[in-house]
Amino acid sequence: MIALLLEFIEVLGETVRDVMPIIAILFVFQAFVIRKPVKNLKNIVIGFVYVLIGLALFLLGLEKALFPLGKLMANQLSNPEFIADRVNGVAIALDWTNYYWVYLFAFAIGFSTTIAEPSLLAVAIKAQEISGGAIRIWGLRIAVAIGVAVGISLGAYRIVTGTPLHYFIIVGYIFVVVQTWFAPRMIIPLAYDSGGVTTSTVTVPLVAALGLGLADTIPGRSPLLDGFGLIAFASLFPIISVMAYAQISEYRSRRARKRSLSEPQKHAKGE
Repeated sequence: MIALLLEFIEVLGETVRDVMPIIAILFVFQAFVIRKPVKNLKNIVIGFVYVLIGLALFLLGLEKALFPLGKLMANQLSNPEFIADRVNGVAIALDWTNYYWVYLFAFAIGFSTTIAEPSLLAVAIKAQEISGGAIRIWGLRIAVAIGVAVGISLGAYRIVTGTPLHYFIIVGYIFVVVQTWFAPRMIIPLAYDSGGVTTSTVTVPLVAALGLGLADTIPGRSPLLDGFGLIAFASLFPIISVMAYAQISEYRSRRARKRSLSEPQKHAKGE
C-alpha cells in the first residue's frame, strides 16, 4: 500500500509538471492580453486540483490495469495453444482464418470503449443541441462505435497477416475523399471530428495494448513495426461510418417525403 501511494505521488508530480505549461499560458493571456480579473478564481483553482488528481489516478490506472489487461487478452487469444486446431495430437499450421476470436474481441473492445468514451458523449450532446435534434446522441455514438470496431478488427487482421499499414490507410482515405463528395454537407465536419474524439482516454490504452500484445505473440511480428497503427484505424473508420450514417438517414428521409407526397395523389385517384 505504501509503495502504491509513493508511486501515486510520483505520478502526481509528473502530472503537475506536464500541466504547468497550460496553466502558465492561461495566466499570461489572462494577465497581459485580456487584462481582466478571473471570475470564480477559487472554483477554478479547486477544479484544477481535481483535474491533476484525476489525471494522476487515471495514468496510474492505465499502468496498473488497462495496459496489462489489453496485452494479456491479446496474448491469450493469439496464443497458438489456444487457437490451433489439433488432429490426433498433431498441430495444424495456422493462417489468418484461425484468429477469428482475435477479430471478434477487437470488434467488441472497439465498440464498447467508444460507447464509454466521454469525449464522444460530449461531442454528441453538442451536436444534438446545435442541430435541433437532427443528429441524435445515440445515433452518432453508435455510428462512431461501429466505425471504430470495424477499424480495429481490420487493424488486428493487418497485424495477423503482416500486411503493410500504408496500404489500408491510403485506400481508406481515398474512400473518405470520394465519400465526402456525396455525403450531406452538414455532417462532414462532424464526421472528421468524430475520428479524433475516438482516440482519447478510454479507447487508446486498450487498443494500443491490444496491438502490442498481438505483435508480441504472433510469430514473425515486430511490436515496433506491427504493434502500432491500430489507433490510425480507430481514427479513420469512424469518419466513414458517420458519413454513411448521415447518407442512410438522408436516403430514408427522402423516401419518407416521397411517400407522404404520393399518398394524396393516390387518394385523389381513388386508389
